[in-house]
Amino acid sequence: MLAAPVLAAPPQVTGRAFVVENGATGEVLAARNANARVPIASITKLMTVLLTVERTKPSDVVTVSRAAAEVGESSANLQAGDRLTVRELLEAALIQSANDAADALADYVGKGDEAHFVALMNRRARQLGLRDTHYARPDGLDAPGHVSSAHDVTLLARMLMHRPLIRQIVRQRAATISGGRALHTWNDLLSTYAGTFGVKTGHTSKAGWNEVAAARRGPVTVYATLLGSPDRYERNADLTKLLDWGFARYRTATAVAKGRIYAQVAVGYGRRPVKLVAARSLAPALRVDFPVVRRVVAMDAAGLPVSRGQALGQVRIYQRGKLVGAVPLVASRAVARPGVAGRVGWYATRTLHHMAGWFS
Repeated sequence: MLAAPVLAAPPQVTGRAFVVENGATGEVLAARNANARVPIASITKLMTVLLTVERTKPSDVVTVSRAAAEVGESSANLQAGDRLTVRELLEAALIQSANDAADALADYVGKGDEAHFVALMNRRARQLGLRDTHYARPDGLDAPGHVSSAHDVTLLARMLMHRPLIRQIVRQRAATISGGRALHTWNDLLSTYAGTFGVKTGHTSKAGWNEVAAARRGPVTVYATLLGSPDRYERNADLTKLLDWGFARYRTATAVAKGRIYAQVAVGYGRRPVKLVAARSLAPALRVDFPVVRRVVAMDAAGLPVSRGQALGQVRIYQRGKLVGAVPLVASRAVARPGVAGRVGWYATRTLHHMAGWFS
């Protein structure tokens, strides 16, 4: 077991709230005001998108309503009566953060009733355990009572990113949809921070500058969410610091080495024990601030015959009581079962040895 090193505190950042999480497990690495209920601007569109992909097909065709076309602010320049596929509107809502696209999707899923769609948003939030979240609009424009938290939007982003279509869209810096409409991302980290592959930005005068960012380095994925930053530049700089700090919590180390001897097992009949070796290497991403425990589990004795490569145990790696990974321990050589004459001879020899002990 190795002792944990002393580590630096999380970086100081501006903004109302932040959270840094392990993208695979949801483990919180650092947070401040993670459950504070604050406006989130266009990060709202993650829920609009979730309901859309759960209830439609990407090839469905949507007719844009006049209300959606006239919503204003960030826009894909949709016009009333335009017909676009759901996929195109998803791209516009996620890449361009287009309010008209989000409202068109809400119209389609809510069958023309925005209030019904907002009710669906809030019901889905409750189902997902987003306890700090309440929606009033599908697009994220400022509205009374329209709030969420750094914890909730990170959870929602991580869940949504399990969908290949969404992962494919949010990593795009640009796209073109029907009518030659060019889309450009607001996610500057896609260009400036290596390994970034999503997820969503948002900005209004009330909410400030917000983003839930996801980045990958080797086997480690980190999500960093920052809400209420004072400007776009500071949001990007602070998210960079949070992601860097998150990745620094991990190191990739060879916890189990292929071919190394970790145990031995008795095989009887006077044969020498068989050494057990690791079948493969294991180099997981480990937290640098917690000790690592390696546990060897193997049989005391094995019946013959034993084949080379036969699994007779395991090496298990734990951190904070949780299994990180396991590797089979296999026999390093084969041992045949003796024939009848061999077994009789071994038992006779052992009996004579014991009899000799009686008279010594």
